[in-house]
Amino acid sequence: MMQSTNLLKVIAIDEQLRVIYEDNVHFDKDLPEFKTQGGVYIHSDRLTVTSPVLMWVKALDMILQKMKSSGFNFSQVRALSGAGQQHGSVYWKKGSIQILKNASSELPLHQSLKACFSVSNSPIWMDSSTASQCSTLEKAVGGAQRLASITGSRAYERFTGNQIAKIYSQNPEVYLQTERISLVSSFAASLFLGAYAPIDYSDGSGMNLLHIWEKAWSASCLDACAPGLEEKLGCPVPSHSVLGPISPYYSQRYGFSPDCKVVAFTGDNPASLAGMRLQEGDIAISLGTSDTLFLWIQEPTPALEGHILCNPVDSQAYMALLCFKNGSLMRERIRDDCASGSWDEFSKALSSTVAGNNGNLGFYFDVMEITPEAVGIHRFNRDNQKVSDFPKEVEIRALIEGQFMAKRIHAEKLGYKVMPRTRILATGGASHNKKILQVLSDVFNAPVYTIDTANSACLGSAYRAIHGLVAETNVSLADVVKLALEPRLAVTPTAGAEELYRPLLKRYAELEQKVVCSPTSSCLVK
Repeated sequence: MMQSTNLLKVIAIDEQLRVIYEDNVHFDKDLPEFKTQGGVYIHSDRLTVTSPVLMWVKALDMILQKMKSSGFNFSQVRALSGAGQQHGSVYWKKGSIQILKNASSELPLHQSLKACFSVSNSPIWMDSSTASQCSTLEKAVGGAQRLASITGSRAYERFTGNQIAKIYSQNPEVYLQTERISLVSSFAASLFLGAYAPIDYSDGSGMNLLHIWEKAWSASCLDACAPGLEEKLGCPVPSHSVLGPISPYYSQRYGFSPDCKVVAFTGDNPASLAGMRLQEGDIAISLGTSDTLFLWIQEPTPALEGHILCNPVDSQAYMALLCFKNGSLMRERIRDDCASGSWDEFSKALSSTVAGNNGNLGFYFDVMEITPEAVGIHRFNRDNQKVSDFPKEVEIRALIEGQFMAKRIHAEKLGYKVMPRTRILATGGASHNKKILQVLSDVFNAPVYTIDTANSACLGSAYRAIHGLVAETNVSLADVVKLALEPRLAVTPTAGAEELYRPLLKRYAELEQKVVCSPTSSCLVK
């Protein structure tokens, strides 16, 4: 099961990993009484963004009812797990545990739980109203890099610790009435468990609160956010933990077997890593509106950019996340400017230029980039001199090479190493373009595979449910999902690519320092 910003999705798979059922509930369309837009409320300050908790509960009632009406056989379900949008948080009012435990199977869950939440509208990942809490947290632990070294990320406004700090400072009485704070993922797990579900290590690493090396809450981070917080969070657990059997509510109301196990729920990004079946050394690149990298890392080095999370399928490993805002929109603009709006022409131009682009390098940021913090178009010739324009085909190659070199440079800053067995798994719009993938393969010196990830987070949750049943016996997720469709090999690196790009990557990293914004946020080239 997967709860994203705008919908709740369910997938059931059989022993052969075939999808035997799927459906969804769309928050705006199917639950119009909550009056959300895109599943959220954007408040008048334009910074505060929340979602109504009861809408999420009602969506669960609705999807299970749909499954029941369609004749789905709940008694065959051996285990379930799920994923929730990362960074959202839910605040349970004192005494709610009893109501959750004793919910009557005669009633839909949202009716039983309507008075259970001390905060009725949950802060979610789109919220950016906690700038002052972020700066307080960083100061309290000794700076942004120190916070990243402990929790895997510098302070981010959407991260749960800062959201809790805001609630505590603005409404201390609401905080005092709260007996448990869940993430969206552990909240959904709690509904199935009929008890407060623990937060898993992987989703817990997106809070600025978890010590990612010790897999325990960081006392200095907790203290900086709110008093008595550890008790309200409960003890974090490995992501493959079996939390217990499903609540009797579901056996009585829907016919689940009382032996059905609830495996810890996690965040949507970690669940996607499981759904894509990443293994050690692999890298997944989603080439969409923004470009996102998921990396499997053994020895991470947390930085001021990107995020290090505990790995959801291997408790000894880590995953890294990097996001680049200037993704497909930037590629489309250069296609329109330099290739008459045609991807065919764009691909021909890419093929007509040599790898390495004769030393011409470019940085293309129509909007302020996250990694690095820079904006504008910056072109450099082979002598590192700034130039005002490139011929069209040089421009096209400079864009694509630059985007992929930046990804490799920033991945390696976080501790990623390209290994002989590394595979790149490419998804998203641009993954259908073989010429673009060839540049990706050459820059990383690794084969590129394509995968269909339309449902990767939801499928990953189903895989994790199966894995949870055997994880204690040291069986890996890869062993459990052997029967799943393999990714398709698209391209392999051109001979000599590594030697060609090594000096270019070094030059690109040095030039990048020249285009980043200064602390006064003037983005003129230094």
